[in-house]
Amino acid sequence: MIEGESLYVENVIGDGNQFTVFCAGVTAYVDLLGKSCSCRVYDLIKIPCAHVMAVLQLMHDNEYGMSIYDYSSPLYKVVSYLLAYLYSINVVPLESKWSVPEELLNVQILSPPVNTKRGRKCVKGVCENFKSKRRKKCSICNKTEHKRTTCVNNNKS
Repeated sequence: MIEGESLYVENVIGDGNQFTVFCAGVTAYVDLLGKSCSCRVYDLIKIPCAHVMAVLQLMHDNEYGMSIYDYSSPLYKVVSYLLAYLYSINVVPLESKWSVPEELLNVQILSPPVNTKRGRKCVKGVCENFKSKRRKKCSICNKTEHKRTTCVNNNKS
């Protein structure tokens, strides 16, 4: 979205949850209840895109800045961040300080069996399917069934 572009918001259905946003030849459909926008930015990132922001500004006037948090994912809120790192994360110690049981130290791990086929690998040409076949065309009579050497009208004596 380029700065200075104006967004025109229209509530087509009239229910207060579904809006149509027009911007520079692009039409976006916003569903506030379903938390989705047709530009898919709001669906993927879960942060309101420019279309949703325009709808929120229309609905809440000057207080739309606070309503952004209601329409964004709870993962981006401070509470979720603090809950994620509430418990300590244990760091893996150095390999020299590991305590491994004797049964595991004596186990020999074999690589998985691999079936290799004998002979040269057969590589199919990918480009062969896309090449256009050249049709035979006679330069004497301009028909496509034959070429010049097999033309009936060839008057070589």
